[in-house]
Amino acid sequence: MSEKKEPSVWDGFKAFLMRGNVVDLAVAVVIGAAFTNIVNAVVKGIINPLVGAIGTKNLDHYSSCLSTTCEGDQGIQILWGSVLGAALSFVITAGVVYFLMVLPMAKYLARVEARRKAKESTHEVIEVTELEVLKEIRDALVAQRGSGHNEP
Repeated sequence: MSEKKEPSVWDGFKAFLMRGNVVDLAVAVVIGAAFTNIVNAVVKGIINPLVGAIGTKNLDHYSSCLSTTCEGDQGIQILWGSVLGAALSFVITAGVVYFLMVLPMAKYLARVEARRKAKESTHEVIEVTELEVLKEIRDALVAQRGSGHNEP
């Protein structure tokens, strides 16, 4: 009886690293981190000042007190301004990502797909046309043989 040797943890780890998914994931994380800086700069430099012109840039100091006194660390405070600020920041960031990255990329991919389909349809028309020409040539040769050019 031959025993099957179980792969070691190290062999499994090497196979995992060599699959390619890890490299793709690492590249995505690095690009994502760099892109985060761009998005944050757009939000801080353009969007927040525009929102600040309408209201306030910092919502952190808005809160509500649930106890009778809220001075310093005393009392129970609900910091709803922080939550609202984080939600607003998320919506703004999602909008920037969508309008600056997702939408243009979707349009680009749609154009590439349309070109690919147009190219495929052109090849199909040419193939069908060539097939039809070959059928006509075949039919003409068959007609020639049938019109008195029969071999004995």
